[in-house]
Amino acid sequence: MATIIPRFARELRLDPLMLVKAAVMGIVEGLTEFLPISSTGHLIIAGALLRFTGETAKVFEIAIQTGAMFAVVWQYRQRLARTVADIGRDPVAQRFALNVLIAFMPAVVLGLAFAKAIKAHLFAPVPVALAFIVGGLAILFVERRQRGPGADRVRTVDEMTRVDALKVGLMQCLALIPGTSRSGATIIGGMVFGLSRQCATEFSFYLGIPTLMGAGVYSVWKQRAALHAADLPLFAVGTVFAFFSALLCIRWLIRYVSTHDFKGFAWYRIAFGALVLLTAYTGLVNWSE
Repeated sequence: MATIIPRFARELRLDPLMLVKAAVMGIVEGLTEFLPISSTGHLIIAGALLRFTGETAKVFEIAIQTGAMFAVVWQYRQRLARTVADIGRDPVAQRFALNVLIAFMPAVVLGLAFAKAIKAHLFAPVPVALAFIVGGLAILFVERRQRGPGADRVRTVDEMTRVDALKVGLMQCLALIPGTSRSGATIIGGMVFGLSRQCATEFSFYLGIPTLMGAGVYSVWKQRAALHAADLPLFAVGTVFAFFSALLCIRWLIRYVSTHDFKGFAWYRIAFGALVLLTAYTGLVNWSE
């Protein structure tokens, strides 16, 4: 055992520059996962700028989402613990758990069917930039619709029906396209279907738990042959930084949605996407490298 541990430590990838890159990627993941601006899109672009690319990097970008997922678990630990404790006897807890499961399933089915093709053709900065712009325009369209006092049919997560959950789950499938934003699709989609802004945002948080955990575990298992013990520090650093930055973001967003709309995020998406396209067109940044 004494000889195994030092040898294992020597095999770990402790390159300070790589660890800094992993930390930056973790912060990007945590700050963007629950905002309607696409964490995957930002990670792809940040990875291209940092030259943090390759098969291991692709798995890393998905795996560190578990850090953001644990931030949700921590933020809502009391509600989740109560649901687990009461699920055998409380209809509210049962309906809540079933709604999350129903909303989760469409992305599982479509993700397994199309994940390989999506990774091969859409995990690149330019397609992501186009998705940024289209998503921003969609947010502006939804926000500028007339939303009268009776527009919010569902005020809280506990009022959601199975049909409401299925609709949100189908909207989450749009996030399989990098740059679309899982949070954006579920929150804005929920608002379109009559959920209040606060309800749609909170349910998006809960839905992120199985979605991010499932994506992370599946990606690591699928690409396990390409991973090595030396990569553990990178994944650990990225996950930890994703957790803390996501926790800060969640707490900020909860306060933000109580008094603000999402138009600012829409304009950010459009501007950011346009900047990437402009730099690609002018050759200022070679995004293909």
